[in-house]
Amino acid sequence: MSLASQEFLSSDVAEGVFQLPGRLALHHGGSLEQPSLGWRIAGQPDAPVILALGGISAHRCVFDAAQPRMGWWHEVVGPGLALDTNRVRVLGIDYLGGSGESTGPAAGGVFPSLSSYDQADALVQLLEHLNIQRLQAIVGASYGAMVALAIGERYAARVGQLVVISGADRAHPMATAWRSVQRHIVRFGMASGRATEGLELARALAMATYRSPDEFAARFDQPARQVEGRFVFAVEEYLFARGRDYASRYRAESFLCLSESIDLHAVDATRVAIPSIVIAIREDQLVPIADMRALAVRLPRARLIELSSPHGHDAFLKEAAALQSIFQSLYGVIER
Repeated sequence: MSLASQEFLSSDVAEGVFQLPGRLALHHGGSLEQPSLGWRIAGQPDAPVILALGGISAHRCVFDAAQPRMGWWHEVVGPGLALDTNRVRVLGIDYLGGSGESTGPAAGGVFPSLSSYDQADALVQLLEHLNIQRLQAIVGASYGAMVALAIGERYAARVGQLVVISGADRAHPMATAWRSVQRHIVRFGMASGRATEGLELARALAMATYRSPDEFAARFDQPARQVEGRFVFAVEEYLFARGRDYASRYRAESFLCLSESIDLHAVDATRVAIPSIVIAIREDQLVPIADMRALAVRLPRARLIELSSPHGHDAFLKEAAALQSIFQSLYGVIER
């Protein structure tokens, strides 16, 4: 792989912002003129490349050996970890429409609706730019799993294997119901001139869907305390702390764009001919176990692995030990 024109951060890390050379026609209509895509690749030089894609909050820094907590998947990816960068290189991106260096909505601006197919189309142009002819695998979780399936349907020749974690071929209507309310909260905040507060509220509500009831019972089953004349619950403090942290780092417009993209997602799983590992979490409230089982049936070459985790939908961020044995198979994919 040639990275001669890119920014080298060290002997085994490079990153940049790639401007697509032309117009990117979008699946739901409209287009983006020469959009940019932020990327970062890290790991052993000349090792096989694995593309790691996370939820809508994920970004191009999947892991950082010098500052581990800078990476969104720092508990799972890195030297000697479940996805071992002593054995592979890991490519990450800033999603189109997000709050990173890729093209996305400006504050108060109008931005077209995005599909997981649009992310796939842009990613394949990035692979061409980086001279990566074939990915060893794509490991996608949550929204990243949806994008992985879109790549698998359209660009099977570019990928050796898919690992699809907590993301199906379409969104469940109940999950869409929760996200729709979140988007209405954000829009209400924006219309009231309080976009940041709207995003804080929406993210707090979202956090209640990411984890399992059992985890909340174990962590927050404690008496309320009085603060400034009213009762405050421990779970309330947690949710709104997470909401404030999120709103300090992400744009409301980007949240709207990518949240909607999840609910617009629909691929034909029967056309994804790549060998696939489907990882389902029994306690996942957003992507029910039945949907993941059905996805595994529709995929022509899939193996289903079911895990149990109190972390629910967020298990992909936390269950490093369980994922390690699964990821071992990625290092032995035979390049065809």
